[in-house]
Amino acid sequence: MAKRSLADLQARYSRSDKGQKRPMMGGPRGGPAMRMHGKPKDMKKTIGRIWSYVSVYKYRLFTVLFCMLFSTVSSLIGAYLLSPIINRITLALKPDADISLSAIGRVADRVIGRVAETAIFEKIASYGKFPTVMAYVFAGVVIMFSFYLVSVVTTYVQSRIMLSVSQGASERIRNDLFHRVSMLPVRYYDKNPVGEVMSRFTNDVDNIDMMLNNTLTSLVSGVITLLGTFFFMVTTNIWLTLVTVVFIPIFMLGGARIAKFSARHYKSQQAALGAVNGYIEETVKGQRVVKVFNHEDTCVEEFELLNNDMRDKQLKAQFFGGIMGPIMGNTSQISYAVTIGIGGILMCTTGLGPGDLTVFANYSRQFSMPINMISQNMSTVFAALAGAERVFAVMDEEPEPADRADARDGKNIRGDVVLENVSFGYLPGQTVLKNISLYAHPGQKIAFVGSTGAGKTTITNLLNRFYDIRSGRITIDGVDIKDYQLKELRRNIAMVLQETNLFTGTVRENIRYGRLDATDEEIVAAARTASAHSFIMRLEHGYDTMIEGNGANLSQGQRQLLNIARAALSRAPILVLDEATSSVDTRTERLIERGMDALMEDRTTFVIAHRLSTVRNSDAIMVLEKGEIIERGDHDTLLAMKGRYYELYTGKKELE
Repeated sequence: MAKRSLADLQARYSRSDKGQKRPMMGGPRGGPAMRMHGKPKDMKKTIGRIWSYVSVYKYRLFTVLFCMLFSTVSSLIGAYLLSPIINRITLALKPDADISLSAIGRVADRVIGRVAETAIFEKIASYGKFPTVMAYVFAGVVIMFSFYLVSVVTTYVQSRIMLSVSQGASERIRNDLFHRVSMLPVRYYDKNPVGEVMSRFTNDVDNIDMMLNNTLTSLVSGVITLLGTFFFMVTTNIWLTLVTVVFIPIFMLGGARIAKFSARHYKSQQAALGAVNGYIEETVKGQRVVKVFNHEDTCVEEFELLNNDMRDKQLKAQFFGGIMGPIMGNTSQISYAVTIGIGGILMCTTGLGPGDLTVFANYSRQFSMPINMISQNMSTVFAALAGAERVFAVMDEEPEPADRADARDGKNIRGDVVLENVSFGYLPGQTVLKNISLYAHPGQKIAFVGSTGAGKTTITNLLNRFYDIRSGRITIDGVDIKDYQLKELRRNIAMVLQETNLFTGTVRENIRYGRLDATDEEIVAAARTASAHSFIMRLEHGYDTMIEGNGANLSQGQRQLLNIARAALSRAPILVLDEATSSVDTRTERLIERGMDALMEDRTTFVIAHRLSTVRNSDAIMVLEKGEIIERGDHDTLLAMKGRYYELYTGKKELE
């Protein structure tokens, strides 16, 4: 394969959601395709749904809000108390100084003075050159410390409570998401890649948790701090407040402008990162193919293209993201310098106290911080809301259809299966099966052969009601499958698929997955039926051997034998074998066939196979092409017809 261009690589591997229409991806075995979605469409609705998870903790939220108010106000008051202390020291050093106190300054001065007159501080007043001032200063410091202590304690309480709220809400969201995912029909997983579903549980829910625990409290605290700081600034000196307010548009416009550039480059960076990750994942998984076809050099060159592109975009993103702080900080310093300069003039002309100017200067510097924090955190909020919308989109997916009120329980099913003129297509206007009619009596073995995409697996999907048919009828023991309870229907159908799915746990637990109430003796009996007992006993811990990574510590044939044992344990009267031996060697295939022969006794069995040698002893063989049964009969009858089956069996025409 020739080296691809950067644009082609980005289009293929980028995971960015910004206005990008990804290629349509067909579901497994002919299922429909999916289309990815981008930005959140209804923020108001999304916020309302998040609130529904948080509102159950409303009393805790009220406590958090109260703590925020108390913490912010205490911190602001503590900072303000520096003003009367400095003013009192100034008057002690220069009694003829002309200092005019604001209304709130007079209140603070009176409170500190009253505290300084108490017994403990009267004792302090007997020391030093300025005993009264010393008592006043010590009293002021104690009061300041008290307010800051209240701020620290309430901040701690607020953080602990909000942590419990965010974790509780995230837990409920994950529970609801997992519950809905477990109830979704198979067609949903045919349309949506597993990685996309997994990202809802990880990235998206984590973003929601981060917003609730950190960003949301920072935003609310920032707003409270902004309002509180503005109040103290106004009450301290209205003219200096106006000077500070003049710089607000500069902060907001500058921050918004930089944030716009930063957001654009961060999106490009994420797209480039997604492209690199996607390329790495695909290349690492396909290392054998890469080496077989000597594609290493091309892979390195293509990766360098993507990697260099990510470096360039990261430089821009990090640059614009990094200059936000310095620019806002320097602008704040300019505002601070202007405030001090004008404050000095006011001290000389209006009697503004040095303590008031000191406190106001601190407030003016603090005033810009919440604005910067709010502007920076908004991107996190939008990202969390976008993630929440994707989570809720999964929750809003239609679950499998509910059972009818009079649905049958499925007990005593014998396995008499009939398909009458069944037609079906995964997408509107697309027909996969056309007027399929067949029957299978209890104990019979029915085989399906034909080209890839002919509709063989689709028939078994319809039998399990993974999809519902468009027209026609499927009955089991004369009852339409739609009239059975869905769980009971599937409990009566065991499947052994080409893909072996094992779960983390012991061999015993994986076999027991076929019937959870099975005894250990029944598990061993099922393993013997599947010809799996001998290899299980050779494992280090026998039936208690842990299975790792979907059976990574077992061979393909051993994994398939465990699947057969699981199906044997289920005692289902109907059995579906979907190319169960297509990916194993001939010796292992014979072992698996021996297990399947024992498994098929007294069961209605449907077999899908590419290796026609495995279907010779079937009671009936259905040859499908383009969704239609073109030939049917047993092995000898079909060979005598010298039609499509004869061509496939004798090798005159290969399966496509």
